[in-house]
Amino acid sequence: MLEEWLLLAHVIGATVLFGTGAGIAFFMVMAHRTRDPALIAHVAGTVVIADTVFTATAAILQPVTGYLLARMIGWDLSEGWIALSLLLYVVTGLFWLPVVWIQIRLRDLARAAAASTNALPPAYFRLYRVWFAFGFPAFSAVIGIFWLMLTKPSIALF
Repeated sequence: MLEEWLLLAHVIGATVLFGTGAGIAFFMVMAHRTRDPALIAHVAGTVVIADTVFTATAAILQPVTGYLLARMIGWDLSEGWIALSLLLYVVTGLFWLPVVWIQIRLRDLARAAAASTNALPPAYFRLYRVWFAFGFPAFSAVIGIFWLMLTKPSIALF
């Protein structure tokens, strides 16, 4: 029974990570397209909160539930598909952590532009391009993790 609850928690955590990431990306892109500093500041502010409340919480719980499940089922963490999943999880985190900082910076730059009734500064657009580019490897890694978790392929690492 505990195994089923852990599996449910693990799947919900994966869903929250992917769903929140996709939602954040969608709303940030749509706000950016308006070029309206006040709207971008508002959306980016909400995005920062969502990343803190949902993404960070799920990102912490995922390895915990995954470890407990593997231990309960009897899987060794050095099994190829698990080790590769963990590597991809680290890759995702390496792209996500700078994105959080970038979102805070984008929010602050948009707030300053809105408060001064100026256009968005060039620094905003440079950071936005990095934010946008970092989404592709992060999402690709998460999709790879989903595939590995669902198929559990036999992968020899050494």
